[in-house]
Amino acid sequence: MTLWDLFWGFFVANVLGYGGGPASIPLMQEEIVNHYGWLTNEQFADVLAVGNALPGPIATKIAAFVGYQVDGWAGFAAAILATVVPSAVALIVLLRILNHYRQSNVVRGMTLMVQPVIAVMMLLLTWEMGKVSIGSIGIWQSVGIAGVSLWALTKGKMHPALVIVAAFVYGGLVLSSSMA
Repeated sequence: MTLWDLFWGFFVANVLGYGGGPASIPLMQEEIVNHYGWLTNEQFADVLAVGNALPGPIATKIAAFVGYQVDGWAGFAAAILATVVPSAVALIVLLRILNHYRQSNVVRGMTLMVQPVIAVMMLLLTWEMGKVSIGSIGIWQSVGIAGVSLWALTKGKMHPALVIVAAFVYGGLVLSSSMA
């Protein structure tokens, strides 16, 4: 019954958590702590904190940890499947529907009109990240790193992962010594 409970608990939290990780975290907490008692509130807070520090979707990381903690590798697999499969299936179905009706003016209008919204959201995210960067390392370091990154990505044709690694190295070697 444990594998079914793991699957069902994470499936419910992720299907009802419309909007992604932030919306599903309270539902996951309800299932993990209150309903099944797999973790205490303190343990859940620790998992959430560590999960937020790691790259990738938070819901998947919480599912992986709790599933493994509860029932080893089988629990890991059950929790991950329940977390990933519903949204993956929904994505595939929606994209097939959109692809089937791509000639429709309604579908073309929907997909074209959402692009500016996404662009604005990305600009706002960039603005917020820029403010944080300037506040923590200063305007000249921020502008310099942004400029070098822009050049490396556009003119230098570097892979984004390499630019991120270079920024990590720069931050670890140069910025850490100037902040000490």
